[in-house]
Amino acid sequence: MLRTLLGEMPHSNNGLLEEAIEAMHQTVQQLQGEIEKNADPSHDFRRLEIWSRGLISSLNELEQSWFAACFFRKSVKAGYVDDMNIQEQCDYARYVYFYKNGFIRVFSILDKLGTVLNDLFDLNTSKVKAHYSYFTVLRQLHYLRHHPKLVDELSCIKNDCRDVLNVLRKRRNAETHYMNVEMQDDLWQRHQGLNNKVELEDLDKHLDDLKQGLDMVCKSLIAAFRYTNERWSQNGIKV
Repeated sequence: MLRTLLGEMPHSNNGLLEEAIEAMHQTVQQLQGEIEKNADPSHDFRRLEIWSRGLISSLNELEQSWFAACFFRKSVKAGYVDDMNIQEQCDYARYVYFYKNGFIRVFSILDKLGTVLNDLFDLNTSKVKAHYSYFTVLRQLHYLRHHPKLVDELSCIKNDCRDVLNVLRKRRNAETHYMNVEMQDDLWQRHQGLNNKVELEDLDKHLDDLKQGLDMVCKSLIAAFRYTNERWSQNGIKV
């Protein structure tokens, strides 16, 4: 959608994004087949189908946010905020908007995946923490020693991306709880010298961090949904 609005060709899914979406589509298809066979009187399968479709949409929106941030970043040439002309300021603001939208969505999707895993494997994570995150669910899976193969794979993915996740988490927390992250960067620089021009943050580094977050999300979705699909194919669907 955003590519079309920006005058770019529509995106053709490939790589990790394609693998993640395909794994979720397979889950949706299995759920639809079960609903057709057994009518799903408790609506358990329908609920999981809706959540899986929602994850597909959310993942597409995250990838588009990253793409749009990269698109507008190309128009930002000045190294200092004070040196930008009006058009460049507008493009920088658009970059900031989509970049922030992206790193917020990284954790939003992970938490949605946590909700799906909690429901799929009957983990009762809310008894441990009322408002739980994906990482709480992962700890609960590990604690209960359920599905060790999946736990090991998800834990490795998380650990491989630990540093980037910490960076993105700090920026997400600053954005949602304290102040706009780009303004926090400006404030820190003002403390260094009140008369200094405000230098832009490292936009390329931020975009690379976001891309690694996107890849981590894709890998986690692939691991979770492929494991579920294989388990259902072998043992039948049980929720």
